[in-house]
Amino acid sequence: MVRIHTKIKGSTLLVGIIALSAWVCLICKYRSLVGIIALEEIEDSETQVIALKGSKTKDISLKGSKTKDVALKDSEVQDQSVETDKKYKKYEKYIPADVEDYIMNNFKELNYDEEHDANKAKGCKIWESLNATNQENYDKLQGYVKDLEDYNKAISDFTSPFPDVMEVMHERGDTLDGWSSVCEKLQLHPDGIEALFPSKQISLTSAGYVEPLLTPMRHHEFCKDARKTLMRMDYMVHDFESMCMKLKPKSRRVLIDMGASLSFHGTGAPIVSLLNLYEKFGFNFDHIYAFEVTAQDPTEVYTKLLPKKYFPSYHWINTGVSPDKNDKMNPLYSILDNFNEDDLVIVKLDIDTGSIEVPLAKQLLEDDIVNKIVDHFYFEHHVKMSEIARWWQQSMQGSIQSSFELMNGLRKKGVASHFWF
Repeated sequence: MVRIHTKIKGSTLLVGIIALSAWVCLICKYRSLVGIIALEEIEDSETQVIALKGSKTKDISLKGSKTKDVALKDSEVQDQSVETDKKYKKYEKYIPADVEDYIMNNFKELNYDEEHDANKAKGCKIWESLNATNQENYDKLQGYVKDLEDYNKAISDFTSPFPDVMEVMHERGDTLDGWSSVCEKLQLHPDGIEALFPSKQISLTSAGYVEPLLTPMRHHEFCKDARKTLMRMDYMVHDFESMCMKLKPKSRRVLIDMGASLSFHGTGAPIVSLLNLYEKFGFNFDHIYAFEVTAQDPTEVYTKLLPKKYFPSYHWINTGVSPDKNDKMNPLYSILDNFNEDDLVIVKLDIDTGSIEVPLAKQLLEDDIVNKIVDHFYFEHHVKMSEIARWWQQSMQGSIQSSFELMNGLRKKGVASHFWF
């Protein structure tokens, strides 16, 4: 019984072992299957991770593409800016016309270095005699005369498409395209102002094109009929398109007038003619600071002499100016301290007192903080010159050379200087 029982138990054990083995195999297969599934899931997961990484790579590529697009846009903006700079002639270096350069290099030969005897310094001889210079320079002067006539005709025929350039700019927004589209409407010629001067006798400043500095330091017709043309201002050249491109959304337009009498020349005050010229091109001044030492009833100034349209911006300051930098009556410091390079600042100086006006002009030349703010400077410099002696008389000081060096130096500093009248 025992043996049978043992057999039975052994059989049972064997069966149990077989059954257990089967279960183990099933478990192993299951685990193997689970492992395969898990591995597949892991692989799928890794694939997803890889795919995700790929997606990120694509995102990075996309970002890279966007960066390239941004870089391309920046490059396009830079290219556009360069083209705009070329178009609007934003040169730091002053480029004088040949006829101006001739005078700057021949002061002694022209007797423009004469400091004592005005009769020896004849400003008109470059216009009247071929022998005063040379054939080439004389021909260039004659070409310039014709070009100046064409320029003045273009000025006369011009009609501004808008009354105030700043108002239109604010409507267009602070974009290069919006800005340039406004300023282009101030063109006197489709190819720019220089196209009106085929003689190429026009000087280039950082503020745009201007007339060459020439004697007799006013209109050349003065040499033919001094009395009739003494107060003509149409020898000056203004590049309003380039002036427009220098404006910013918050720019202020400022005129400082030193020697601001409105009655000295009757109803046709030269400064009013200048204001009208700027206004014709949409430049309406926000502030006009008028200094005049001769006592005058403000009632007469505002009711009889000053056009009503200037009332909101006109500041009548009935006192003289001072060359002392610390004096508040020196507007180059007391007033200009309130403005900056983004503003359009015009300064006119004509007080017929050399001991005051010459130091002021030299401050403008020598002080780079001041000259960086001033865009245009108009100055009647009373120097020794025979043709104008009967008007300037005892107020004449210094030589023609000294005046040219001053005005040419200002242009090199970025100030578009003009001989006033």
